Amino acid sequence: MIDREPRALFAQAKEGSRTALARLVTYVESGGARQRESVALAYASAPPYVVGLTGPPGAGKSTLTDRLITTLLERGRVGATTIDQLGVLCVDPSSPFTGGAILGDRIRMQDHATNAAVFIRSMATRGHLGGLSLAVPDALRVLGAVGFPVALVETVGVGQMEVDIASAADTTVVVTNPGWGDAMQANKAGLLEVADLFVINKADRAGVRETRRDLEQMLDLGGARAWRPLIVETVAQTGQGTEALVEAVEAHQAYLASGELARARERRARAELDQVLALTLRARVTTLSGSEAYEAQVRALLAGTTDPYGAAEALLSR
Repeated sequence: MIDREPRALFAQAKEGSRTALARLVTYVESGGARQRESVALAYASAPPYVVGLTGPPGAGKSTLTDRLITTLLERGRVGATTIDQLGVLCVDPSSPFTGGAILGDRIRMQDHATNAAVFIRSMATRGHLGGLSLAVPDALRVLGAVGFPVALVETVGVGQMEVDIASAADTTVVVTNPGWGDAMQANKAGLLEVADLFVINKADRAGVRETRRDLEQMLDLGGARAWRPLIVETVAQTGQGTEALVEAVEAHQAYLASGELARARERRARAELDQVLALTLRARVTTLSGSEAYEAQVRALLAGTTDPYGAAEALLSR
């Protein structure tokens, strides 16, 4: 029988219960006391190594993720990390009616639906413009806490706003297609900021050479970097190139091992703390709105006896 208390659910999930794990992810998405307890328990353990896949709509991210799952499980490791099970989070747009995920990338991953070594979960963006809900980092920590050494995050294709993936992934893969030179130019700054690796998917189509040239030129114009993103060509429908993609991930993982991984995760911890602080302050503001003190400040604004900044400081000081 599946328990409802987070501590018991963690114990069951570590023993292999996917139902318990699914309930924990639901908790971190839903908020409240159980969310707080689940996150506190999860952060006591090391996070998994996270590979994020992002890119424009129609680039073939879901199919590529499906092939990548197969390749990683067949290899049994990525670099020095042994893989006996794999977690996958698919971040979809939210339904405007229910708030749930509506694309259902798991439909494209049916080959792994019954694989006990794979946990696939769709998560909604909850209207977050960057493409990632605030619950994604927490869900990743839950995966690490119950024994998943590696996790994949495939994000909704919303263009340059999707730079949020860089704050959640250790290795970020930007997926594009042949002939998308104009789109790459439009998103140049975002791509350079996000990408650790580039994938030219659907590489059996015309225009691969030109797309690779555009990417190389974009990287050249971006100036010198400690890590220059690698470019891999794949055909996700057939699995062609996924082995090369894993090798590229391993190369980036080796680069991070020099100390950059620890620095990147420190930056991520600061970003997560900033997000939670902002969320907490917003919740406090919501409770203030409509109160007598709030209405008094509105009247003072209308009377010209205070300004918005002074009114805000007065309310927050309460």
